Amino acid sequence: MPIVFPIIADPVAAGFVDSLARPGGNATGFMLFEYGISAKWLELLKQIAPDITRVAVLGDPATPTGPAQFGFIQAAAPSLKVEVNTLNRRDAGDIERAVATFAQTPNGSLIVTPGSLAQLHRDLIVKLAARHKLPAMYFDRLFVDAGGLASYAPDRIEMYRSAAGYVDRILKGEKPAEMPVQAPTKYDLVINLKTAKAMGLTVSPTVLARADEVID
Repeated sequence: MPIVFPIIADPVAAGFVDSLARPGGNATGFMLFEYGISAKWLELLKQIAPDITRVAVLGDPATPTGPAQFGFIQAAAPSLKVEVNTLNRRDAGDIERAVATFAQTPNGSLIVTPGSLAQLHRDLIVKLAARHKLPAMYFDRLFVDAGGLASYAPDRIEMYRSAAGYVDRILKGEKPAEMPVQAPTKYDLVINLKTAKAMGLTVSPTVLARADEVID
């Protein structure tokens, strides 16, 4: 039975396909992220909050894609003159203590990477960032809707539309094994201007012009 997945973080590592170019089996579809997007999170965060010099990457130790994502962030850090560290924590108490400790030194910020832990504690993470005035970049716009500062993420609606296109091609006779797994083609930058003002940030007009959506 052919399978089309609309959103999977790393289908090769998860064993769903042999390779991105030639899946080789009965499954194909679309990746949720390219690892390189992690460096973009850091770049955009620095543009939104130029004074930051320290970044804590809040990850989920149970997510296998975490080390690769952190690697890209770490590689981009020297050119942006920021120091990056991981805050891999397993529960709400751990997160709260780690963020509070990190915030004791000035010019800090957060990058929240994908994982079930972040989704589960979304409201807590957003509240902690606001409480400690830590500019934060998120992997999903739902965090920004909840009061987070900014997100840069694939347009998931567009990904599901693309998956429907793959289903149509398969129904017309194409084989999943020969249909490459594709990365997202459209990413949205969403900025919560109300949150920025509460943190004392003045987001430059250049950055605001790049945003796909600004929440006032």
